[in-house]
Amino acid sequence: MLKIRKMKKLTLLLITLFLMSCQQEKIGYVDNVKVMEGYQKKKDVEAMFQLKSDVFTKKRDSISQAFQLEAQELQNKSKGMSQESAQEEFDMLQQKGQIIGQQLQREEQQMQRMGQLRMDTVINEVRKVIKDYGAANGYSFILTGGDGGSVLYGKEAADITADVLKVLNEAYEK
Repeated sequence: MLKIRKMKKLTLLLITLFLMSCQQEKIGYVDNVKVMEGYQKKKDVEAMFQLKSDVFTKKRDSISQAFQLEAQELQNKSKGMSQESAQEEFDMLQQKGQIIGQQLQREEQQMQRMGQLRMDTVINEVRKVIKDYGAANGYSFILTGGDGGSVLYGKEAADITADVLKVLNEAYEK
């Protein structure tokens, strides 16, 4: 009698373990390209960077025009100078041009670094929202689709891109 009870318990345990192993994991995927294209914060970061880039371009063009005028004036002025004096003036102007060029290059690199930092922050926020969304909605896995993604095919029902994008944009609006 004791052996039969132990056998029943063991059988019940094995059946339970078997059924638990047969449960399907909840899997979804997100098209990263669509998420990034539709995320308003990313659009705003890009627009801000473009605005700063346009301002920088105008500044660079203005400085370049002023430098060209200065070079042209020096060329006209140098006709009445000795060759040695003219060469000194041209050397100083060339040195000034190099300093201006280096300064502009540093400003541009700084602007690009800041833009990349902001974009990296946006990407990290998207990843966190996807992770939180998955945990809150019972997903075991959320895969990435789109360009460079790991999902070559997925049922449309498993595509949670629109849901994630909605959560991101609602959070950003607040």
